[in-house]
Amino acid sequence: MPVSPIPRRDRRSTVAQSPHLNAPAAAPQASAAPPRALRRVLSLDDFEALARRRLPRPIFGYIAGAAENNASLRENRAAFDDYAFKTRVLVDVSRRSQQVELFGRRYASPFGIAPMGISALSAYRGDVVLARAAQQANIPAILSGTSLIPMEEVARQAPDTWFQAYLPGDPARIDALLARVAKAGFATLVLTVDIPVAANRENNLRTGFSTPLRPSLRLACDGLLRPRWLLGVLLRTLCAHGMPHFENSFATRGAPIISSNVLRDFSARDHLSWEHVARIRRQWQGTLIIKGILCAEDALRARDAGVDGIIVSNHGGRQLDGAAAPLRVLPEIVAAVGDFPVMMDSGVRRGGDVLKALALGARCVFVGRPFNYAAAAAGQAGVAHAIGLLRDEVDRNMAMLGVTACGQVGVGQLLCRPAAPASSGGLTSR
Repeated sequence: MPVSPIPRRDRRSTVAQSPHLNAPAAAPQASAAPPRALRRVLSLDDFEALARRRLPRPIFGYIAGAAENNASLRENRAAFDDYAFKTRVLVDVSRRSQQVELFGRRYASPFGIAPMGISALSAYRGDVVLARAAQQANIPAILSGTSLIPMEEVARQAPDTWFQAYLPGDPARIDALLARVAKAGFATLVLTVDIPVAANRENNLRTGFSTPLRPSLRLACDGLLRPRWLLGVLLRTLCAHGMPHFENSFATRGAPIISSNVLRDFSARDHLSWEHVARIRRQWQGTLIIKGILCAEDALRARDAGVDGIIVSNHGGRQLDGAAAPLRVLPEIVAAVGDFPVMMDSGVRRGGDVLKALALGARCVFVGRPFNYAAAAAGQAGVAHAIGLLRDEVDRNMAMLGVTACGQVGVGQLLCRPAAPASSGGLTSR
């Protein structure tokens, strides 16, 4: 039987008539003063140094690292540098708003928090911290299927959170997980499709990380060298909640995070196909999003399969090293699918990055590592500060671009370097 907390037609019509959706847009409020420890944190990048000092080397390496030679990780950032802004001046921008509408809901900003596995190892109750900060700021957040806190608890604390699923090609297990997600109250399902097999994360091995974590002298020493993490995250979690497990990969509880003999379950993901997407679409009556699209052909197939939207993503460079940067393929995907919600992630670090992605057709962008670092540095207050920094940058850049709404940002505001020949130099309009 179809599973949904609220039928699609009813949910959309109800939200479309809500006062919140039809309320006039307002400029973002000034951010509250950050905690003392964060007063020198002036950008998302600043959180990385704090997290490096706070986290054991294996945990930090897991967050920071990517696949193989980190080529896609570097390319994700380099793609943004290929674009420059053309500004308009003497425009009244005093009534600007960065609100955006997605799937019948109006959000305060055009960015959200990407799904990140095992966040509860980088911050105490990390998944809850991220989801609650997003809910309070009225931006979307996606709970990872490889999270360590039961989805039901996250949904209670932050009911508007989206859920990301890594699904096997086993119909019975798919059905059971969908039923659990619906029962928990999630209205938006994000199906991640770019992990048919485990990536070559040799960087994790170099920093001593494995999934599940294996007890070792090196791991113990790393923990002792970071007493704030050891006491404030690991021991606090063990005392209050017991040994963390992979809670949300399937309908039942998964493996414990620390184990000497239990391997993380990646079974049968290489069987997942478009036939399974059709089955999921028939069953899931909420919003369905596919994450991990990098070509126009797959975007069209997702749209034709009845999916509600897509996230253009190369998994932050953590899956196939050498995969194209999402920003580079975004324009052709948007051109192919027309008026269909396209979002993106991977490499976003600044408000200018957000606006460049919007100019190329994204409806919303998602940010991963920096929000995880912020949670590691200062918990929910850190995530709130990170959201405020990015929101302020978007607001400031909109004013200097001469636009008052995100919908006004388009290719007319961009210059891009020609892809070929490389020796031609200069900038061309795009």
